[in-house]
Amino acid sequence: MARNECDFQGATRQDVWAVITDPHAYPDWVVGARRIRDVDADWPRPGSLFHHEVGPWPFRIKDNTKVRELVEPDRLVLEARARPAGVAMVTILLEDAGAAGTHVVLLEEPIAGPATLVPRPVMDALTTVRNAESLRRLRKLVEGRRAAGARPT
Repeated sequence: MARNECDFQGATRQDVWAVITDPHAYPDWVVGARRIRDVDADWPRPGSLFHHEVGPWPFRIKDNTKVRELVEPDRLVLEARARPAGVAMVTILLEDAGAAGTHVVLLEEPIAGPATLVPRPVMDALTTVRNAESLRRLRKLVEGRRAAGARPT
């Protein structure tokens, strides 16, 4: 299982939670996500979906991501689909880091498709590189939203 961790300085778990439960934000921080096509009205209730496109043009894949588990504001488990390329279980854990803000752990494991045939050390290494960039983008997005919310009106 690929594992990435990052501290979000000055961000509360609620700050990070607001972004990770906003499916329209996914193309801004998830590497490879391109467009959100639709979102179930009851998102992010377990079992709900958002429909997306992933990958580069002209090879974009239309599929969906499903909420498998939700424990606000600590844990979000998603089943991310990009079939026929594969399906992955993605877990995002948010932990209070005191004065440091929020500690974010991102876990990803392929559960179906060709990615499950790639030797695990190779797949985990590739996923870890991609998810490091995703966490960098997520941190930047959270910081930007916090700064925008802190501006006087």
